[in-house]
Amino acid sequence: MKIQTTQDLQAIRQRARQALLLREESNRSVEAPCCGLAGGAEHLQILVCGGTGCKASSSRLIADRLKAALAAKGADDRVEVITVGCFGFCEKGPIVKVIPDNTFYTQVAPEDAEEIVTEHIVGGRKVERLLYVDPKDGRTVSDSKHMDFYRKQKRIALRNCGFIDPENIEEYIARHGYLALADCLLHKQPADVVDVIKRSGLRGRGGGGFPTGLKWEFAASRQADVKYVVCNADEGDPGAFMDRSIMEGDPHSVVEAMAICGYAIGSGRGLVYIRAEYPLAIHRLKTAIGQARDYGLLGTRILGTDFSFDIEIRYGAGAFVCGEETALIHSMEGKRGEPTLKPPFPAESGYRGKPTNVNNVETLANIPVILTRGAEWFASIGTERSKGTKVFALAGKINNVGLIEVPMGTTLREVIYEIGGGIKGGKKFKAVQTGGPSGGCLTEKHLDTPIDFDNLLAAGSMMGSGGMIVMDEDDCMVSVARFYLDFTVEESCGKCTPCRIGNKRLLELLNKITSGKGTEQDLEKLSTLGRVIKDTALCGLGQTSPNPVLSTLDNFYDEYLEHVRDKVCRARQCKALLTYVINPTLCVGCHLCFKHCPADAIMGDVRKPHVIDPGKCIKCGMCMARCKFKAITVS
Repeated sequence: MKIQTTQDLQAIRQRARQALLLREESNRSVEAPCCGLAGGAEHLQILVCGGTGCKASSSRLIADRLKAALAAKGADDRVEVITVGCFGFCEKGPIVKVIPDNTFYTQVAPEDAEEIVTEHIVGGRKVERLLYVDPKDGRTVSDSKHMDFYRKQKRIALRNCGFIDPENIEEYIARHGYLALADCLLHKQPADVVDVIKRSGLRGRGGGGFPTGLKWEFAASRQADVKYVVCNADEGDPGAFMDRSIMEGDPHSVVEAMAICGYAIGSGRGLVYIRAEYPLAIHRLKTAIGQARDYGLLGTRILGTDFSFDIEIRYGAGAFVCGEETALIHSMEGKRGEPTLKPPFPAESGYRGKPTNVNNVETLANIPVILTRGAEWFASIGTERSKGTKVFALAGKINNVGLIEVPMGTTLREVIYEIGGGIKGGKKFKAVQTGGPSGGCLTEKHLDTPIDFDNLLAAGSMMGSGGMIVMDEDDCMVSVARFYLDFTVEESCGKCTPCRIGNKRLLELLNKITSGKGTEQDLEKLSTLGRVIKDTALCGLGQTSPNPVLSTLDNFYDEYLEHVRDKVCRARQCKALLTYVINPTLCVGCHLCFKHCPADAIMGDVRKPHVIDPGKCIKCGMCMARCKFKAITVS
């Protein structure tokens, strides 16, 4: 149906809201008992995670088997199986949640589907073995609200992910969807919309942290026959999946926000630049755009007003540099994805030389709820200069890997030890890198740093788009710096000399150090060259690429010294600095290491202790892997 008035929107909302009442009621504070059909429940819903991670682990097959089991039990008329977006707790996926008792099943396999239906849905008994077990005390927790992973989160950008069917526009409307757009078109002038966003204090979540309302104001003030609204969905940081999860779990929030931005700045054209290797996000975004057109929320004369707005999708080939807005614009124009010197900024001359506003996915996902709940509400969350929440992809050596959203000002310690559940295997925390490959590595002394744009910069790192990678005592910080620099060298567009040549020289120095050939003078060169690149590179990629090197030099200088002075890697990650030795008192001469050494570096007779020739040893570790007597050590 075509929505012409606010009354049409409200009518859909009231109708669709019935399907969501069970899910909303399940969010009560107490842990509910199992309420299967045997317990008298009239209607149940089974939510299955449909994010990329869980789909890769057969969540689609789980949903199909749940439906088949329900049909076999004659319960399919009273129980819905609904595919939703990412729940965030990726470490425990695939996830299945039963509503209304909010039972949270983890690491579900397709063969578990029949047992869930038989025991829980029909029999009214929770499947204990699939429930979450708190690693701190061994306590079984069946309701996600009472898990440490979720307890300190505040979901604004992720408000609908894991809650609604992302391919059902009416479920989005039932959650106040498109009401912000209707209110703007019918009751606000464009300048009023810009003012709300400015007063909210929202800053760009793509990495730069520029005030969103100010950016909109710049674009709105430009006079032009055509303007463009661009959504930057080119999320290229290793290990980052914030924007992808929003597009997969709540694509309509992006569509609505782009339309609102179009109205605020005087644009009728929207473009989403998304990397082609996000097929699920592309599918759901296309579905959302098609549904919005069908319902009259995109296209001509939206809600009976004079405002017209539509959205196209443009595909990127996976170039990291195209996350920078001018490089992104060039790529959309069919040109080489290279940044240009600013000014002029895109708000003045962007896509095809016209005023263009560029925001990333997470920034846009906040827009509808800010306009619905008010600028003051959003500004009350966070810190003085960083308002609202931030989504992070929490990864690395941490127990609870996943997608989290926390208020600005939450400390790194809270994120790592409470939400993240601490370091895997009881290892000692060593560092956390924030801001993706261009971020810095922070240490234990930074754990009580409140997370916001300014504090992270002051500590030598950055917010970035939201990657957060935790490292433990087994990580070599010199190798970590080399790894990230290798990535940025590979992804550099090569346009400016500091980035094209300078970063290669930095990488050569790090390769020299990790291969045991470095000197203390090389450490001085690393520091000097890194700071020159920061000051002279053309775009954000080059300006921030030395951050991993400079921050590890500042915080782990002793490790660098060990590499160049003592030729030792304490974490035993740099192969060239390792020495494999056979303990003659433990070696029984079984000859297994001799047979499997690819370099013929092991000598010895059968049933007599063997020795390793360090000149021939290639440090592959095959001997240690094959030894059954733990006779081989590495130092």
